[in-house]
Amino acid sequence: MSEEKQPSIFRRLFERVFPQMPDFFALLTEQCRHVAQTTGRLVEFMETGDMAVGQCIRQDEHEADRVKIHNLHTLNEAFSTPIDREDIYRAIVDLDEIVNYCKTTVSEMEVLGLAPDKHCLEMAMHIKLGTDALFQGYARLAKEPAAAAEDADTARKAERRVEKNYRRAIAELFVGDDYIHMFKRREIYRHLSNAADRMANCANTLHDIVVKMC
Repeated sequence: MSEEKQPSIFRRLFERVFPQMPDFFALLTEQCRHVAQTTGRLVEFMETGDMAVGQCIRQDEHEADRVKIHNLHTLNEAFSTPIDREDIYRAIVDLDEIVNYCKTTVSEMEVLGLAPDKHCLEMAMHIKLGTDALFQGYARLAKEPAAAAEDADTARKAERRVEKNYRRAIAELFVGDDYIHMFKRREIYRHLSNAADRMANCANTLHDIVVKMC
């Protein structure tokens, strides 16, 4: 009888000393889902200028902070991880920064009295496409990591399109002599560019993970 109980006792002792590893693939995928939701709202805001949508983005930023803190805490407490800890940390932080820049963009547009224009919409649409690719890529890591490399490339291409839009927008903006408007609008373009930069960082991290896993 005691021999039958021994494996169960050993298992409980083992799990106490070596806790079960958290599912970081699922955590990162869920964080990506939140980011993709926010960037979708950013596109909607740039299409409509609806401040109710802007308020949803602000609420998303609070939820994103909660997710980031939870994921970082889980990472800090984990005995082991399926992939490099530094890669997980970079992904968590950069994903959160995308949402932060979405919120900053909307908030400053309201404060500065600026409406969306075609350049804001174009950049937001490419950011959305890039974060959708990240969502798909991180979701693939657990079962088909090699395929996630294509999603990382898609996200990086989206970032490059944002930068092209940004340069074109700046070139058109600095024509004339309404300098106050120029500097206001440039701040908004820059926030969108920064969001795309963080998106590219996430894509680079995703690619690094794929290389190490494959």
